Amino acid sequence: MKNSKITRKITQGMYILTTKNGGCVVDAVSQISAGEHPLISVAVMKKNYTCQLLKENQTFALSVLGKDNSAEAIQTFGMNSMRDIDKFEHVKTKEVEGLRIIEESIGYMVCEIIDRIENDTHILFIGKLVEGDILKEADPMSYSYYQENKKDLVRVKTETGKTVWVCTVCGYIYDKEELEEDFVCPKCGVDYTLFERQKI
Repeated sequence: MKNSKITRKITQGMYILTTKNGGCVVDAVSQISAGEHPLISVAVMKKNYTCQLLKENQTFALSVLGKDNSAEAIQTFGMNSMRDIDKFEHVKTKEVEGLRIIEESIGYMVCEIIDRIENDTHILFIGKLVEGDILKEADPMSYSYYQENKKDLVRVKTETGKTVWVCTVCGYIYDKEELEEDFVCPKCGVDYTLFERQKI
């Protein structure tokens, strides 16, 4: 393939997917049918802890992120695992249909899982929309906007002028002195060769 970055030109938004006991940032979301209860699909990386949780649950929620959303939600849900921290303690949420949604989001969709399609890296979860609402009028955050602004959106608090390893694909920050050759990005799965040293 000449340039795999062409996939970044696919028009898509940024969302926080939540299910019982967990959640993560996702971008591969599509409406695949219409009607009173349209079908919504979301692809989740198999290595992601949230993917494991989705296999054990029957529902998920998608909070639609806007350009005016604080970076804290993306940092919390995109740069951490529920294995290590309780993400819901760091971001304001409210409960809808038994699931947590992000309070500052543009709106939300709650879906009942009706099918799963598995490939080598991701599982595509297909859900029937059972509840949804618009919480405020604002411009949604697109994937391209995220790519253009990810250095600020995923910036973590470290010592001033500290140098860290940054994933050139998804922006994940590895705050260690050395990057081992067997290291794999916990967010997007690429190997150590796609990390760069940057001062933040």
